[in-house]
Amino acid sequence: MAEMGKETGKEMGKEMGKGVTAGKLASTMQKRLTRAQEKVMQKLGKADETKDTAFEETVSNFNKQMAEGARLQRDLRGYMTAVKAMHEASKRLQDCLAEMYEPDWFGKEEVDSMAEDTDMLWIDFHQKLVDSALINMDNYMAQFPDIKNRISKRDRKLVDFDSARHHMASIQKGKKKDEVKIAKAEEELGRAQKVFEEINTELQDELPTLWDSRVGLYVTTFQSLAGVTEKFHNEMGKLSHNLNDVMGKLEDQRHINEDAANHSAESGSIPKSPSKNAVANGSSDSGDLPPGVLYKVKAMHDYAATDGDELEMKAGDVVLVLAFDNPDEQDDGWLLGVKESHWLANKNLSARGVFPENFTQRC
Repeated sequence: MAEMGKETGKEMGKEMGKGVTAGKLASTMQKRLTRAQEKVMQKLGKADETKDTAFEETVSNFNKQMAEGARLQRDLRGYMTAVKAMHEASKRLQDCLAEMYEPDWFGKEEVDSMAEDTDMLWIDFHQKLVDSALINMDNYMAQFPDIKNRISKRDRKLVDFDSARHHMASIQKGKKKDEVKIAKAEEELGRAQKVFEEINTELQDELPTLWDSRVGLYVTTFQSLAGVTEKFHNEMGKLSHNLNDVMGKLEDQRHINEDAANHSAESGSIPKSPSKNAVANGSSDSGDLPPGVLYKVKAMHDYAATDGDELEMKAGDVVLVLAFDNPDEQDDGWLLGVKESHWLANKNLSARGVFPENFTQRC
């Protein structure tokens, strides 16, 4: 009890420093002292304590809900930090590629454009995560401090109620009845009971509703997270597919340049007589071209036809290039032709098909 007196004195000094009036301060300190005494008596078993098992269960649920919410909020913020870090790493990688990509390489403009589009996708992804998940989570968690304070206040008012109830009982048990004291004690008991029941009723209504709301929050949060993430990966997948295509065509360009360089080197050397196999395959330049043939090309790579009107080619095949019946039907980068081996064997140009020009080299 001496320790409680010292603590009370310290509290009074703090409150006086805040400009609280002496009368108000004395009343506040008296309440604290009375509550402390009541709690001591209850712990010693010398005073009964009002128990509400159902309410204690709702408070236990509240504490669990608040802890789970704080964890989810913390992990969401960690996820946002990771997304931002991935964005920065992706931007550095894309910028590195764009800076190294030489102007005369295939798809230079496409690579620069994809770098910008990728950056914008990351920015939009992060912002939508904040708007759809994090802000909602922050608003949800903002209600817990106030309710926690009201639960603590409810506990204090319960102690006041028990204290007033015990005080009333002790006066009534006295040998000498003092009607004035009894009336005052009854008034204090009624006031303490009213204050306690008001806040107790409010919390009994609010806490179960708050407990049930967690399901809706989890559904909304993770549905939003899943939807935004799915859209982001779909769009990012398209950009990755386009980048893969550009890299493939850049590799084709490299092979064509290498073959062209080799052909130029071979053209500058002493001519050799064509081999028998070369003559059999029709790769010799001797003789006039068949009627309707514009020129010859040689396949530098295998080409697998993907449509019925396309010409299947193997590296080394010689193809006789024909004019399109309708020039409007010719797509950029595509030629019409028939394999020279077919012409030599059948003396007709019926087995014709279209093929990509960049897979061939003019003979």
